[in-house]
Amino acid sequence: MQSWKPDIAGTLGPKYLAIADAIARDIEAGALQPGDRLPPQRMLAEALGVDLTTVTRAYGEAQRLGLIEGDGRRGSFVRSKAVEPSGIPYTEPADAGMNAPPQAADRQLEKAFAASAANLLGRADGPAPFHYQPRGGMPLARAAGAALLQGRGIPAQDDTVLVSAGGQHALHAVISTELRPGDVLAVGAFVYPGLLAVARRYGLTLRVIASDGEGMMPEALADACADGVAAAYVVPTNDNPTTATMGPARRTALAAVVRRHGLKLIEDDAYGLLPEAPLPPLAALVPERCWHIASVSKILSPGLRVAWIAAPDVAAAWRLAADLHETAVMAPPLNVAVVADWLHGGSFDALRAAVREEARARQAIARAVLRPGSFHAQEEGYHLWMPLPAGANAAEIVNALRPQGLGVVGGDVFAVDPGTAPPALRVSIGGSTPRERVERALRLVDALTTPEATRKIALV
Repeated sequence: MQSWKPDIAGTLGPKYLAIADAIARDIEAGALQPGDRLPPQRMLAEALGVDLTTVTRAYGEAQRLGLIEGDGRRGSFVRSKAVEPSGIPYTEPADAGMNAPPQAADRQLEKAFAASAANLLGRADGPAPFHYQPRGGMPLARAAGAALLQGRGIPAQDDTVLVSAGGQHALHAVISTELRPGDVLAVGAFVYPGLLAVARRYGLTLRVIASDGEGMMPEALADACADGVAAAYVVPTNDNPTTATMGPARRTALAAVVRRHGLKLIEDDAYGLLPEAPLPPLAALVPERCWHIASVSKILSPGLRVAWIAAPDVAAAWRLAADLHETAVMAPPLNVAVVADWLHGGSFDALRAAVREEARARQAIARAVLRPGSFHAQEEGYHLWMPLPAGANAAEIVNALRPQGLGVVGGDVFAVDPGTAPPALRVSIGGSTPRERVERALRLVDALTTPEATRKIALV
């Protein structure tokens, strides 16, 4: 049925709903038979003279209604048996300011979740994962997390690994139990905003440590220890927002400073599991001083709200478990059980590989569209760091890009000292935005960030 073309002339309302309605009518009339393959989205968009995203939304709506199903790269097919729609259409937009893993069009994550959830809920050998969990998290998930971290060289055990409701929950627990108001925390000049918020809440003093293309410089951290630094916070792989990644030698040198000066190290390894060849985490080098956080939010999906914390010892884990329980009681049990099932069954690696492949494809688009040298990025990451010329008005550029559906945030959001921070942008190319729309939006980014354009925008 590559030649199928719906008649949507004269229809009222959104065109994507008109296309979905046409699919329903033609199935009912017998013009589309079970198993028929629908035209590729791009081909149908060209035939109808509409935007590709219109057809993408139409196919998504038809799938929600149980009319068709996707089969990866083979395309979309009329279902063999219609199913009832799953309820009202979910149309809430995602927060464009957040950095989310890219999702391919084949809905692999949703299918994997549905399969594991159905298996967990349909088993007759135990209760469904809907109950309160022990402090520290579901034992099965703690063991699965420990095994995952052991594979990266961290001497983790199920009594030192805890489950939290995402990385932010983990940061809150570590800082509230291990640091006190007035303690000095070493950070880079640009930091994950969630860390900035927690530091403010607990009255920490942030000390900016000189950094380079690999992140925090060990000698600068050592010098700062003379001024009473109590702990250091690092994102060693694909730093958010700068994309800096510490090489093996940098990690070894930084771990030596932490050990020599008795610092507490908070390793927020949000992106560390994504590379095909992950680098050894700092927790593998200085485990007795490190609180390691590994979340699935930046690896698979932020909606899962599942993370692991590897504490230095059992006593530290016990303190964390009490705080985790007091602040959120537990991570969502069904999601935790699904992620543990993925780890045991191998789906976790497949899903991670799919995100990695999509990230690489989008990075290739960025390299093709943006001017060489205008941005920093990691091959397997999905955000860009774009320093702007001095005097550029980052806020105006962000406002101009907001309608494009691309996650663009001004660098001042990440700055420890926004008043002195040089202008920059963090551009997220992940989420559910299709590649074609990412490419169009990046062309506008390129146009708005040329030296000539930024000078004009600065005058607005």
